[in-house]
Amino acid sequence: MISSIRGTVLAAAGSSVVIEVGGIGLSIQVTPPHALSLRVGAEATVRTALIVREDDLSLFGFAEAEELIVFDLLRGVTGVGPKSAMGVLAVMAPAQIAQAVALEDDSAFRKVSGIGPKTAKLIVVSLAGKLAGLQTSARASAPARTSSVSDNVTVALVGLGWPERVAMQAVEDALADASDTDRGAVPTLLRLALARLGPQQVSS
Repeated sequence: MISSIRGTVLAAAGSSVVIEVGGIGLSIQVTPPHALSLRVGAEATVRTALIVREDDLSLFGFAEAEELIVFDLLRGVTGVGPKSAMGVLAVMAPAQIAQAVALEDDSAFRKVSGIGPKTAKLIVVSLAGKLAGLQTSARASAPARTSSVSDNVTVALVGLGWPERVAMQAVEDALADASDTDRGAVPTLLRLALARLGPQQVSS
């Protein structure tokens, strides 16, 4: 079982990264926010889960131990595979997931691609009482996650050509109108910020 990997980041894009360990580049599936937080050429440590199937070996990586714990719990829910579990973690921090389960609020899980109403309700029922330790940090974790997400979105907009000041303002405006769930998801917040920028020309 590969529980963690430490090495140089060779590539980081979308929902995957490649980390070199002992001269071997290992491809790891991560959440988009996690991929954006890694820098090519820098050293990184990623907690991992190795999923073994008849015709495939897949590594899934996490920035925090709590994410790995929640990932394993989600995979134990009928109808939730590794990709769906990663989809949940891409949208919600572990503390936010714990809070949603405690409140029996399945609406947040329904927003994840590949998870329907029945599976969302099953997640809430199956995880009840298993995330109490994470719930207490919900209020503290949410602002930190939002800050990290907004920083990543700003970097993405600058990478697309917008001036940093313009990008920061667009992100601030998007945060003001976004829901709590949307504030924790890089892809959603990026779309909202781009909508704010409208037809403005990207700087060359």
